[in-house]
Amino acid sequence: MKHKDKVAVITGAARGIGRACAERFLAEGAKVVLGDLDAKRLKETADEIGPADRVLAVVTDVSRKAAVDALVAAAADRFGRVDIMVNNAGIAMIKDFLDITEADYDKVLGVNLKGAFLGVQAAARQMIAQGRGGVIVNMSSINSGLANPRVATYAISKGGMNQVTSTAAVAFAPHGIRVVGVGPGTILTEMVEGSFIDSEETRRMILSRTPIGRCGSPAEVASVVSFLASADASYITGETIYPDGGRRVLNYVVPVKE
Repeated sequence: MKHKDKVAVITGAARGIGRACAERFLAEGAKVVLGDLDAKRLKETADEIGPADRVLAVVTDVSRKAAVDALVAAAADRFGRVDIMVNNAGIAMIKDFLDITEADYDKVLGVNLKGAFLGVQAAARQMIAQGRGGVIVNMSSINSGLANPRVATYAISKGGMNQVTSTAAVAFAPHGIRVVGVGPGTILTEMVEGSFIDSEETRRMILSRTPIGRCGSPAEVASVVSFLASADASYITGETIYPDGGRRVLNYVVPVKE
């Protein structure tokens, strides 16, 4: 098992990609600490995915520094250390660019960008104190580098996250801490189906630009996260890997069969 006896902290872990990551780490021998703002769903997930001696659930608002620090502290208190941090919590909203309010902007960037930044800080401080390195994974998106005005705040937050990943990777390399990103394409989660895929027309448009010809699954993203967090990726840091079915590399003149 590639993560035997490691301790992985995952935000946004009550559903979707976060839950899939927790399930993958558990299957590979790790103990997991789940952070999420949805207390009811978080408890249900924790009860469903594994035994109580290997799973800890902590209600967490990642936009608040005290809450993120408390999540990492709870992991260290319960399991003795933190080896892996997955900053996965994220939200999205569809709005025309000029309709985005200051509150909208602050809400999305507070969770997606500030939350990841705070998670990197908290995890790095704990890992440095432990003196044995670690891995931090930030959940980005293909929208970090693609202009999509319908989800402007989301795209802006993910673009910023890529810089969090690269700058933190350089900052913490001397401590043996790797910082990497994962930028999924269209993955069938509740958030995606409730925001990005808001019509059959949108679904067909996405698939027409996806060479593999389908949307991805949370488990497929979790497999990339697991790899990057493992010793198999020991020489990778500062990079964001894109499990996107080929969307980012597609030239628009190339037809895609749906």
